[in-house]
Amino acid sequence: MERFKNYINGKWVEPKSNKYFQNINPANINDIVGEFPESGQEDVNDAVAAAKAAYEKWSKVPAPIRGEYIKRAGDIFARRKDEIARKMTREMGKPVVETKGDIQEAIDTAYYAASETRRLFGYNAPSELRNKMNMSIRVPIGVVGVITAFNFPIAVPSWKIIPALAAGNTVVFKPSKDVPHAGVMFAEVLEEAGIPAGVFNVVLGKGYMGNMIVEHPDVKVIGFTGSTDVGTKLGEICGRLNKRISLEMGGKNPQIVMPDANMDLALDGVLWGAFGTTGQRCTATSRLILHKDIYDEFIEKLVERTKKLKLGDGLKEGTDVGPVIHKQQLDTCVEYVEIGKKEGAKLVLGGNVAKEGELANGYFFEPTIFINVTKNMRIFQEEIFGPILSISKAESFEDAIDLANSVNYGLSSSIYTRNINDAFQFMHQIEAGIAYINAPTIGAEVHMPFGGVKGTGNGHREGGWTVFDIFTEWKSIYVDFSDKLQRAQIDTEM
Repeated sequence: MERFKNYINGKWVEPKSNKYFQNINPANINDIVGEFPESGQEDVNDAVAAAKAAYEKWSKVPAPIRGEYIKRAGDIFARRKDEIARKMTREMGKPVVETKGDIQEAIDTAYYAASETRRLFGYNAPSELRNKMNMSIRVPIGVVGVITAFNFPIAVPSWKIIPALAAGNTVVFKPSKDVPHAGVMFAEVLEEAGIPAGVFNVVLGKGYMGNMIVEHPDVKVIGFTGSTDVGTKLGEICGRLNKRISLEMGGKNPQIVMPDANMDLALDGVLWGAFGTTGQRCTATSRLILHKDIYDEFIEKLVERTKKLKLGDGLKEGTDVGPVIHKQQLDTCVEYVEIGKKEGAKLVLGGNVAKEGELANGYFFEPTIFINVTKNMRIFQEEIFGPILSISKAESFEDAIDLANSVNYGLSSSIYTRNINDAFQFMHQIEAGIAYINAPTIGAEVHMPFGGVKGTGNGHREGGWTVFDIFTEWKSIYVDFSDKLQRAQIDTEM
């Protein structure tokens, strides 16, 4: 069995505790991916100290030169794409076609961020005084702590790590305990790209380590992706410490289908949105809102299409839906099915742990559909993070919008319609950070802002140019060449 190490200050090192935990393949619990460090405070301290020391030099490297390192990392991800994808599938379960897409996100992010190192623009403004110039520039902040979830093991970390490095910060990365191998591979790529020692560090371990990173006095910024419960607790800590934190948390994303929609396209959208990544996406389509005029017909077609989805090992050709990440999540799916039944929703498909054949060795849950779901039900309101779809009936367009907005989340959203007026009303009225017209509730392209409102986030946006607002500070600079004392707001002359 392979034993892995932390990556600290450019070296692969064992945890100070000399303790390790096993990481297993969720599609086959008899397949152990490897043993990974169970790190603690000493390991975090070493990683932060290395990052702090490296910051002094890295922050002074010209941004376009930092971009060259990032570009090389993108090239390495591209070269290793197939290899890393299969290792990721073995570790977290989703089909290889999806893990390849995961890595493509990192490639695109690297190339975009590398180009942005030549466009970290500031703003100039005219002075109110004579012979004086005003300007502003972006400056890096220091050590960034990155804490991420399991479902996009390379893509989501890349959205934080790569822009943070491009901006001149250094990074301490703690991947989810369920995907530590992805963290190792990320470090391998950046090491090969030539990132200097200490600029990027990986400490592996369990959930409690997140607090160690967040509370460390030398960590200046936190980038977090995970549950709303955990994220809000970390936000409270950072509020007390006056520390910047970017929170990307839960979602309960709606897809609305109107009677004038392309029904086949809408069916394709909800199948991918609801059951892709086994529903384990913050952008998953967990709520389908159907106009009353097409409610019964659409459900009938959707059930038939869903029955054809192949549940199985993501490493095998033809698999559509992989396992959930672990037994705890499997139990959560079982629990929510019972909740839905008790609340009065009608189960029309699935609802069971899959135990036939090879599936008995993994954490497989059948693609599940509830209908007649009302907005007061828990399966309508709460994030499940599994292949469970709740369907509700809307009496009108206005009712559909009301249903869509009746949750404490606001990440992604979708409407299928050919009516341009409805489409534009949706764009303006939907309470979400992302709105799709005639496409499922997937995530953002890397050059566009990504993030949500309400219980989904705290106002920051990853992706695109906006991500640099997380990882830089503004500095205003005034150059007075008048050769005399000028007092702003006092010595003004016409």
